[in-house]
Amino acid sequence: MTATNPNRRYLRILIVTTVYSSVLVGSLWAAYQLRFDFHIPAVDWKYFPRHLLHVVPIQLAFLLFVGQCAGLLSYFSLPDLRRLFCGLAIPSAALFTWGYFDNSNRLPSDCVLLSQFVLAFGGLCTSRLFFRVARERLLSPGGKRRQQCRRIGIIGAGDVGAALVRDLLSKRGLGMYPVAFFDDNKNKWRSRVHNVPVLGGPEMLADPRFSLYMDEVVIAMPSASAKRMKEVVTLLQRGNRRFTTVPSLDQLASGKVRASRLRPVEIEDLLGREPITLDKTNIEECLQDKVVLVTGAGGSIGSELCRQIALFNPGKLLLLDQSEVQLFLIEQELIERGYARLISPLVGDIVDEFRMRQIFQEYAPDVVFHAAAHKHVPLMEEQPAEAIKNNTMGTALLARLAQEYGVERFVMISTDKAINPTSVMGATKRLAELYVQSLHASAPERTRFMAVRFGNVLGSSGSVIPTFKRQIAAGGPVKVTHPDMTRYFMTIPEAVSLVLQSGALGSGGEIFVLDMGKPIKILDLAKQLIELCGLKAGEDIEIEYVGLRPGEKLYEELQHEGENLAPTNHPKILRFISEPLPLSWLCDQFSQMQSCLHVSKPGHLKTIMQGIVPEYKPFLKSVTEAPDRLQEIASRQTRTAKQPRCLVEVPA
Repeated sequence: MTATNPNRRYLRILIVTTVYSSVLVGSLWAAYQLRFDFHIPAVDWKYFPRHLLHVVPIQLAFLLFVGQCAGLLSYFSLPDLRRLFCGLAIPSAALFTWGYFDNSNRLPSDCVLLSQFVLAFGGLCTSRLFFRVARERLLSPGGKRRQQCRRIGIIGAGDVGAALVRDLLSKRGLGMYPVAFFDDNKNKWRSRVHNVPVLGGPEMLADPRFSLYMDEVVIAMPSASAKRMKEVVTLLQRGNRRFTTVPSLDQLASGKVRASRLRPVEIEDLLGREPITLDKTNIEECLQDKVVLVTGAGGSIGSELCRQIALFNPGKLLLLDQSEVQLFLIEQELIERGYARLISPLVGDIVDEFRMRQIFQEYAPDVVFHAAAHKHVPLMEEQPAEAIKNNTMGTALLARLAQEYGVERFVMISTDKAINPTSVMGATKRLAELYVQSLHASAPERTRFMAVRFGNVLGSSGSVIPTFKRQIAAGGPVKVTHPDMTRYFMTIPEAVSLVLQSGALGSGGEIFVLDMGKPIKILDLAKQLIELCGLKAGEDIEIEYVGLRPGEKLYEELQHEGENLAPTNHPKILRFISEPLPLSWLCDQFSQMQSCLHVSKPGHLKTIMQGIVPEYKPFLKSVTEAPDRLQEIASRQTRTAKQPRCLVEVPA
C-alpha cells in the first residue's frame, strides 16, 4: 500500500463530511424558516447557533457510525438509503427524547426537529443521487454523448429485462442505450419499465420497416423454452437484425454474472429443453458428508459432475484424471468457487492398479462416479486395444476395487452407443455394463453398481458442435456425415443432474436411460449453426457430405432386445433390467481378451468382443489376418515377453 492511499481516504471522508454538514445545517435553517413562516422573531433566532451545535454533531456522529461518511458520494443504492435513514432517524429520536426532559432551550422545538429530519433525509438523498447521475451520465466513458451509444431493443420485459435496462442506464460506458421493450405478455404493452416503453410483441421486429433506428436486439428471456427461443431467433434473422442474449438462468441465479454480460445466441439455447426438477433430498442423502470420487474429473461430464456434487456438501471430493492439464483447470475453478477445503486433485490412470488401490486405501471413497473413458468413435475403431484397456478393463478394475473396499455406490457413465453397438467405443462400454451388472449380482448386499446411458452432450470436447464451429470459422465447408443422420442431444448440466438423480435412485444392478427427447438431424444442426453466425448455408458456407465412417450409425437406438423397461420415480429417467451373465465366465472372457490386446490385429479383437456381445456388429476390413496366424503370433510373443498383470479377476 502506498503512502498516498490513507491521505486519499481521509480526503474522501473530509469531502463527504463537508457535504453532509452543509445539508444538515441548511435543513435546520430551512426548518426554522418553515416553523415561523419565513419571519423568525429575534428572540427565537438567537437560539439557532446553540441548537446548531447540539443537533448537527450528533447527527454527523451517527452517520459516521453507520458508515455513510466513509462511502463514495457517487455510489448510491438501496442499502445506502437504508443506512442513511437509520443514521438520521436514530439521532432524531434521541433528540426528541432529550428535548422532552430538557427545558433549557438547548434543543429546538419538536416541530423544528421533525421538519429538520424530513428535510435532511430528502437533502442527503438528493445530493447522493446528484453525484451518482453526474458519474453515470457525465463522467463515465461514453456517457457524455448519448448519440454515440448503440440503440438497442430488448425482448422480454420481465425481471431480467428490467435488470438489464437498469445496468445499461447506470453504466453508460457499455455504449448501449435501451429504446424499447418487446414482450409476449399483452398486459405489458403500452406500459413503461424504467421509462423505456413496451411497444408490443417480438413479432413486430420481423418487419424491417419497423426499426426505431435500433442497432441491435437483446433477447432477455433466459427462462423461455427452446421452441420460443428458436421462433424469436428466426424472426430476428428474417428482419436482418443483429442480436445477442443475456446469460443463462443458472448463471444469473448464482449472482456472479450480471444481466448486462451479453453473449451471442448459442445452439444450446435453441436445442435446450425444459428445466428439470430434481429430488434434492435423495441426492443429499447420497452425497452429503460422503467421500465422493469422480474419475475423468477434467472431462466435459466429469468436470460438471464435480461442480454439481460440490453443491451438496460432500465430506471430500476426489478429482481423478490422467491429464494434469485438465485436472488443474477444474481444480482452479472449484477453488475460485470456494470449494478449496473439499477437493483433492489426484493424477492417475484408472488402469494402474497400484495407484488405484492406493487411492481407495488412503481416501476410502463412499461413492464413485466413473466418467473416465475413451469416447471418440473413429479413433477407437483403429485402435480397439486402447478402448478395451481403458473403457472395459479400467472399469472392471475400479468396480472390483470398489467392492473390495466397501464403496456404497458405483455409478458408471455409459452411452447410447452401447445399445446394439456398431463401434468399438460402444462395444467396450457394453462390456463394462455387463461386468458391473454381473459383479453386483455376485454380491448384491455389498456395493450398489449401476450404469447410466445418455446420448451426445452439447458442446462436449470432440463433439460435433465445436467441430462445426471450427469449420465455419475457417470458411467451410461444413462436413456432414449423411443428410439423414440423427442424434440425441442433451446439455451437459442436464445430463449430469440426471446422473446424480439416477445414482440416488439406484438399488443396484440397473441400467438407467435418460429421456433424451426427440432425435435431431445433424444437417439441421449444421444449418442452424451457420445461420447463428449470420451466414447462409449453401451460399456463404457450403455443406459437404462425407459418408458414414467406420463404426458410425445412421440412427441411435434406445434399448437392447431382452432388456425390460421399467419406470422410476423421476419422469425423465427409465430403468432397464436384464439377466446378468455369470461373473466367472465373463472374467474368463476378459482375461483371454486381455492376453492378446497388443498382439492381435483390430479385426481379431473386434471378433473376440462380438463373441461376448452377440448384438455387436463390428466394422471389419476386407483383408484380415486369419485367427490361427494371430494365435501363432500371440504365442510366440508371449514366450519372449512378460505378460501384463490381468486387470480382471473373479472377486473372492
